[in-house]
Amino acid sequence: MEAVKYIFMFLIFPGFLFSAVMGLVVGWVDRKVTARVQWRVGPPWYQNFLDVAKLLFFKETLIPEGVSMAMFLGMPLVGLAAATLVSTIICAINLAPGSSFIGDLIVIVYLLTIPSTALMLGGFASRNNLASLGSSREMKLMLSYELPFILALTVPIMKSHYAIRLGEIIMFQRSSGDIFMSCSGAISFFAMLLCMQAKLGFIPFDMPEAETEIISGPYIEYSGKALAIFK
Repeated sequence: MEAVKYIFMFLIFPGFLFSAVMGLVVGWVDRKVTARVQWRVGPPWYQNFLDVAKLLFFKETLIPEGVSMAMFLGMPLVGLAAATLVSTIICAINLAPGSSFIGDLIVIVYLLTIPSTALMLGGFASRNNLASLGSSREMKLMLSYELPFILALTVPIMKSHYAIRLGEIIMFQRSSGDIFMSCSGAISFFAMLLCMQAKLGFIPFDMPEAETEIISGPYIEYSGKALAIFK
């Protein structure tokens, strides 16, 4: 029964299915806000779901000649698995802080680097010059945001008496108030928002893709199911 519970959490809630649906919804919000800023109407709420369904079921997955199949097709799965694990761990601990384990915060930080690393390696594996250029930009972007992200993360750790368990930080805030309400907490929160924007490659941190310059960067050779998994 314990194994069934963990499988359910990883695949249904708060795992893959929940993360995928929420990710597509939040992606629609980003597209809608961008459209409004540019005086456009923007897509309907279900547009991202249609795009992913089209890639999964109606588009062919093309493999460039001479690439490493394991690396090229494996990296989207590795990135998706890491993102799903992060969602599962964070949601499960928020729902039940007692389920926190030693060093879970460190595990989350490491897991959050894997999707970007997978995208970078997938771009290099595609043997396309523009994809390699996008991957090298992804590498530089990672080096630029990881240190500020970790420094911002030290604020809630220090505020909660150097707790490195996510559950302990949550319990501390329940008893002592939100860390966000302090000056240093608010600064670290907004710094983390910028870092997460960079991790996702959203504007103004979209230099790895740079669609008007290098035509989607690391994604350029991806299509069909592999591109759907990345998205």
